[in-house]
Amino acid sequence: MTGAELRQIIVAKWGFSYDIQLRRLKDRIIAQVMWRYLEQASFPLSEAEYLDRLGVVATYFSDWGVTEQVKEFIQTTKSKPRLGKAVNIPLAIGDRSLEWLLDQA
Repeated sequence: MTGAELRQIIVAKWGFSYDIQLRRLKDRIIAQVMWRYLEQASFPLSEAEYLDRLGVVATYFSDWGVTEQVKEFIQTTKSKPRLGKAVNIPLAIGDRSLEWLLDQA
């Protein structure tokens, strides 16, 4: 998956280029689809910076083997990002999460 493909999945589901971030919660990692999106005048990133961020996130998804899991979650969730409320995507990355958590310490 590339950043552009991830953007396409997000736009197909919700109609906007929502931001996505990785978060560490105790001993697990989640992806959060944030309520801010590229098409907003107040969005802090340029389109190139936004695509770079999505590219990094997509690379993590590929490395962890969760690309299909993320695609399926986005396509089937009934949740929608809204002001102050992100859509949380749990990532089942198994033992690799500990490896990533140690790298971030």
